Amino acid sequence: MTASSAAAPAAPGPGPAGGPPGGRSAARRLLARPEVGALVGALAVFAVFFAVAEPFRQPASLSTVLYAASTIGIMAVPVALLMIGGEFDLSAGVAVVTAALAGGMFAYQFSLNVWAGAGLALLLSLGIGFLNGWLLVRTRLPSFLVTLSVFLMLQGLNIAVTKLVTGGVATDGIADMDGFASARAVFASSLPIGPVEVRVTVLWWLLFTAAATWVLLRTRTGNWIYAVGGDAAGARALGVPVDRVRIGLFATAGFFAWFSGMHLLTASNGVQQSGEGVGNELLYIMAAVVGGCLLTGGYGTVAGAAVGALIYGMVRQGIVYAGWDNNWIMFFVGAMLLAAVVVNLWVRTRTERR
Repeated sequence: MTASSAAAPAAPGPGPAGGPPGGRSAARRLLARPEVGALVGALAVFAVFFAVAEPFRQPASLSTVLYAASTIGIMAVPVALLMIGGEFDLSAGVAVVTAALAGGMFAYQFSLNVWAGAGLALLLSLGIGFLNGWLLVRTRLPSFLVTLSVFLMLQGLNIAVTKLVTGGVATDGIADMDGFASARAVFASSLPIGPVEVRVTVLWWLLFTAAATWVLLRTRTGNWIYAVGGDAAGARALGVPVDRVRIGLFATAGFFAWFSGMHLLTASNGVQQSGEGVGNELLYIMAAVVGGCLLTGGYGTVAGAAVGALIYGMVRQGIVYAGWDNNWIMFFVGAMLLAAVVVNLWVRTRTERR
């Protein structure tokens, strides 16, 4: 028996190997999908703001909602993969800023083409992701503690190194440097689609979500991720390269942090505050959990995390369009997170009993 075929039965995810038994009714199989609760929540949130906020009904507002969702949704992709694999990355938020700072300072301080600076920043981001994974597998510490430590170190480095190099807390502008225009086109441009301008990050978000979903449901690597998150010891006994999977997941998070960092850098001609990013890691985790990923690992989908990010985008912009106090945004995000966890637990308990 090969490692891939052995790992599949251990995966309790939503794929063919980990789906509900075939004897269940179609309704029960539907309810067992991780993303169903998030879809219901998304429809409810949309209905509320469609009813109470007139600007929410405009096509241009939909573009703004999707952009807000994409900035969280892109990073929710690797975070969801990590959670399915049974791990966390609390350094994801500040790692985005680290990538943006590095790309801007490499390009400006060494008079490089912006793409060269971005390439060096990519190596740094992959290195940070690899470091997270390597520390995890070598120390056997929980990923919560490992990535919390890296989070604190990066938070300090972001501010200290920026002040040391630039004399302030922001990077120098790079808009007039070679390669900036093409980099901006890739990471931060807008495309006319019908009557609205859609930010390119929305298209990248959809592409990344589709690619990650295909990997999870159609490849041996996806089976390995579910198996490692569901029962790492059992997966290792069946020949799954558990340590390699974990390091690969954290390196993937490093790549996505780089991509989001390049968007941050090119969208604003530099990083305006080196202390940014703190707290965003919780929004990424929120999107994954609302989308059906379990804190215990081995269950969830990237598509569900995308729906969770969409809910965040609708709440963030819907509150603005409704004219409500912005301070309510995080309250509603927290309430949705709690409700999603309770609903997902209830649904899973009900379906498993039957």
